Amino acid sequence: MALWARRASSWILALDGVEAKLAAGAKVADVGCGHGASTILMSQTYPGSTFVGLDNHSASIDTARARAKEAGVDDRVRFEVAAAAVPGDGYDLVCIFDALHDMGDPTAAARRIRVSLAPDGTFLLVEPNAGDRVEDNLNLVGRIFYSASTFICTPGSRAQAGSACLGAQAGKARLAQVCRDAGFTRFRRATETPFNIVLEARP
Repeated sequence: MALWARRASSWILALDGVEAKLAAGAKVADVGCGHGASTILMSQTYPGSTFVGLDNHSASIDTARARAKEAGVDDRVRFEVAAAAVPGDGYDLVCIFDALHDMGDPTAAARRIRVSLAPDGTFLLVEPNAGDRVEDNLNLVGRIFYSASTFICTPGSRAQAGSACLGAQAGKARLAQVCRDAGFTRFRRATETPFNIVLEARP
């Protein structure tokens, strides 16, 4: 958990002007939050900001709410059951940590995020670090991700409406196309690790 927190902090620092907004008090949504670990960690790091964690799995949201209360951050964090829909608008930051490629219709999800953002808001997208060509991924990490994609990510997408099946090896070019189709006009690789690519999209 501590390692993930350090990595997440470095990812936020790589975004243009986002860390200053969070320190001053920002409105943040975490889409596909699962048990709420990422949402809670961000709220602990930036206590002046408010957070909503969203996931389509109600049991995970129940766990996230309990964990937020245990962590003492439920005054600034709430969790809601939602299928990639962001309630309201005016968000300074919307995050998806390793979940967009699992969605049946990632473009529709990104489009809803685009609408929910403030005019100067940021979409933080963290995905598996993959090349755009199959041959770029023929390495140890790529083989592991292809296996996970075959048995987990792609079947998960196929089980949903849309069935985009981006898989765990979508690559920057395909993810950029998703964001462009969703209405984002600026897109860049902010930073990366051997396992993750950290992307920044702006309206």
